[in-house]
Amino acid sequence: MCCELNRRDFLKFTGLGATGMGAWTAAAAQAQGALKKSEDGAWLKIGSALRVKPVLVYSLYKKREAWSWRPWGGLHSKGDVDSEAARIAAELKELSARADFPVEIMPVDRVDSQATAAAAAGSDCDVILIFAASGEGKWLETLAAAGKPGIMFLRHRSGPVYLWYEIAHPRFLRKTTDEYLEPNMDVWDIVVDDYDEVLWRLRSLCGLKNATGTRIVAVGGAGGWGAGHESGPATAGDIWKMEIIPVPYEELEPLLKKALGDRARVADAGARADRYLAQPGVSLHTDRKFVVNAFLLAGVFRDLMERADATAVTVQGCMGTIIPIAQTTACLSLSLINDEGLMAFCESDFVVIPSGVLLRHISGKPSFLQDPTHPHDGVVTCAHCTAPRRMDGTDCEPVKILTHFESDYGAAPKVEMRKGQVITNLAPGFSSQKWIGFRGKILDHPFYDICRSQIDIEIEGDWRTLLEDMQGFHWMICYGDYLREVGYALKKVGIQWQDITSGARG
Repeated sequence: MCCELNRRDFLKFTGLGATGMGAWTAAAAQAQGALKKSEDGAWLKIGSALRVKPVLVYSLYKKREAWSWRPWGGLHSKGDVDSEAARIAAELKELSARADFPVEIMPVDRVDSQATAAAAAGSDCDVILIFAASGEGKWLETLAAAGKPGIMFLRHRSGPVYLWYEIAHPRFLRKTTDEYLEPNMDVWDIVVDDYDEVLWRLRSLCGLKNATGTRIVAVGGAGGWGAGHESGPATAGDIWKMEIIPVPYEELEPLLKKALGDRARVADAGARADRYLAQPGVSLHTDRKFVVNAFLLAGVFRDLMERADATAVTVQGCMGTIIPIAQTTACLSLSLINDEGLMAFCESDFVVIPSGVLLRHISGKPSFLQDPTHPHDGVVTCAHCTAPRRMDGTDCEPVKILTHFESDYGAAPKVEMRKGQVITNLAPGFSSQKWIGFRGKILDHPFYDICRSQIDIEIEGDWRTLLEDMQGFHWMICYGDYLREVGYALKKVGIQWQDITSGARG
């Protein structure tokens, strides 16, 4: 284990009643077992299921002698439609079982008129998955204009072949012109045959759904790097609809003093600290009291999160404020919260925090806020002092517990991240108008005189373009490659995207 939760924390944040299918269904069915395991550091599955409404669009045509009466497409009778609807339901059931995110597949609707198209568009769902077998273009336009994301699935080799496999581009997207005139979908919302292509798009939209409207406690208030320090909180609210709950230090101080004076709570924190330090792969290189106080501080942060019904916390200006009253630094405390499956970020930088929240919900793994350095020769170093250990959402990486570098005080984790691990790197601009991303590989976890959790990263792609086009300051990383999902989500909220690895822009 690399974290510990109490019963209240587990019930508050697992959201088992809102889970979808696949692994989330299994977790819900085994709630009592999971609850028991939570005390040994069970990973919290936060967020609600993505509700997907599949819609089969078709028309049946009557034969006219000596007349071109039948368009392309393999659905010719009601029996064909029944078989196709059943096949779609079965395929999506299998898809949801493979999903590593919470998804609920709703019953298949059939659209064969403007009235049935309007009814399907009004469904209580998050995504409309359109199986465009045949039918009129205006029905597709009605579904696309439903005010929720749409994905169109077309059959080619998976058969029966669909009419719109032929004409989706010229008729639906371009309206028989040479310009894209469909305002609600584009070429990247259309998939042919491949359900894996559907799956990653749904993963992206699930992340976007759960990132939007996130409630986050901001200890010391909301901030953001960049000139004036103002754009971060504003864009986090405008674009991501984040609800920022400020907690001034005047409010935090008595809570910390009360915790430090509570003998039972101090004893419990000491026991938790000892269990943490006794884990394989953990070594202590600072005073134990700083680790005990870090567990106390993490508990106070979680109390504030519960009171605010928030799944995230951030801290601003902690070096000169938290240290004197918590008698430790916040570094290890934030690491512990991330290892539970919740979200914790230092510096209260709302320029980059939305990227961490989005990555957490897309990947199902913790995200880590980084200070980047100057890219050179295909390599860049990133570091900070609040790294999670459970970077893959399951296993705990080795860690040295040191002092915080700049203050040489407190408890800060030097997480030794996996060499050779593929990672996603996001670099949001100060204005939030553009994000840059690239896929990297961890080359080393060195021990420079910089923030404690540090990695040298091999940049996959044109590092010179990254060097020239970099914006903002802080970066966000997570284990795995989620560049497609991030770019797809950003398109939906109007943020420009530049993928250094693939060269894609959006």
